Amino acid sequence: MAKIPGFFSLKHFLVLSLALNVSLVLRVVFDTENLGLHFSGFVLQKKQRTVLSTPSSSASSSSASVAEVEDGGEEVVNLDHGDPTMYESYWQIMGEKTTIVIPGWQSISYFSDIRSTCWFLEPEFAKQVVRLHKVVGNAETEGHHIVVGTGSSQLYLAALYALSSKEAAEPMSVVSAAPYYSSYPLMTDYQKSGLHKWAGEARSFNKPGPFVELITSPNNPDGFVRHSIVNQTGGALIHDLAYYWPQYTPITSPADNDLTLFTVSKSTGHAGMRIGWALVKDLEVAKRMTKFIELSTIGVSKDSQLRAAKVLEAVADSCEQAGSSEFSESFFEVSYRLMTERWQHLRDAVNTSGRFGLPEFTPAFCHFHGHNLQPQPAFAWLRCLNGVEDCESFLRGFNILTRGGKHFGASPEYVRSYPVMADHQNSGFHKWNGERRSFNRRGHILSRSSPQTTRTDAVQCLQKHRTCRDVHWIATIGVSEDLLLQVAIVLEAIADSFKPARSTEFSEPFFGSARNER
Repeated sequence: MAKIPGFFSLKHFLVLSLALNVSLVLRVVFDTENLGLHFSGFVLQKKQRTVLSTPSSSASSSSASVAEVEDGGEEVVNLDHGDPTMYESYWQIMGEKTTIVIPGWQSISYFSDIRSTCWFLEPEFAKQVVRLHKVVGNAETEGHHIVVGTGSSQLYLAALYALSSKEAAEPMSVVSAAPYYSSYPLMTDYQKSGLHKWAGEARSFNKPGPFVELITSPNNPDGFVRHSIVNQTGGALIHDLAYYWPQYTPITSPADNDLTLFTVSKSTGHAGMRIGWALVKDLEVAKRMTKFIELSTIGVSKDSQLRAAKVLEAVADSCEQAGSSEFSESFFEVSYRLMTERWQHLRDAVNTSGRFGLPEFTPAFCHFHGHNLQPQPAFAWLRCLNGVEDCESFLRGFNILTRGGKHFGASPEYVRSYPVMADHQNSGFHKWNGERRSFNRRGHILSRSSPQTTRTDAVQCLQKHRTCRDVHWIATIGVSEDLLLQVAIVLEAIADSFKPARSTEFSEPFFGSARNER
């Protein structure tokens, strides 16, 4: 990794990041004469094609910037899904604090701790999960079992499996109050297991019998704090607290639920790790969740867990040592300030436009920061005003991609967009940075902490296969990039052992060695 000159500080990089990203924020101002659409410095004009240009300034180039290019050659701004690259600059500055070396012989066994309920849970990862929750104060861990999964998506499916009855005469109903996370219906029904079935809106649910209610808090997509709504017995609750971290919302009390889901992607921005965890009170439920993951993926990548543990350790260290020579501020202080600046630009833009509306949040006391804070979600629940009935289609007309309210069980007047999470020009492109990953020749992976990593040509080829892509997206939202890169370097080492078969590097091919051992 290139060294950062001493005259640059973390503050300089954050200012630079904000300067680059101020253009991302949804400064939507319509010109009634030419229907120009202004995006905080970017201007999209609906002519023969959509053009994005940015004015000259000391902080940004005057050349045209392309957000994303579709097959037809037109540029689009993709705000449909969240990709937390805004944290990348911070983790680059952290450098060696989150760097680990994984030898080629490590993590060979399926098992991490056979004495644990979740036998593939790495002890170091469990240790750092407990430590971080204690430091932040957002969840109780005592009296809970930790189950690790390939992101919270796999854990959600594992929870449904664990809470369903095999002897039930019909599938168990799964409900959530609208607007709900748009993937819940798809994830619940795509396996057609017969154990559970999406039953829609929780407010109108009155079917007798067992059910599962999903509570996402802060809620995705509108950002409000949520509680259980269904008022009848026989139900189980799954709390998805992916965004219950101090950069997004006030930490009012530690969560102490029967089953709670968290994920690294939302807490630290490391979406490519594909690591999540569940805090489960009931031992039998934890065992059944573990069994589901065993049946579906035979555990969870140890390499990803070890890397995640290192990142969580750095976050906890930054909280405990804030103000020291090692950490001038905690990770959550830095990220909260960045979110505040971006939300201020977003609200200014929306208020200026007069054509859109945003939710209004009530400040609350945050026990982590020690004062009242305004919630500032990772996404914007935007409403089109002035008679626009389909906000998603309306914005698509200007090559702005969002996700419409109908996907969330809400009115099409709404869209969910992610104008504050991505870095660079919110482009949707993930540029390869050769310093994000360094390998040596013996199967070691030098793993750095940047949230986004490249994919190998083989993985890109696989992802072109629609069925494979869709199934992995619904089940686990992809595969750990740490794992793919580790596998790639091990396979490379095996192939290199054949050419030449005998050298100073390799005395004999890998498969020849294995045959001799038999």
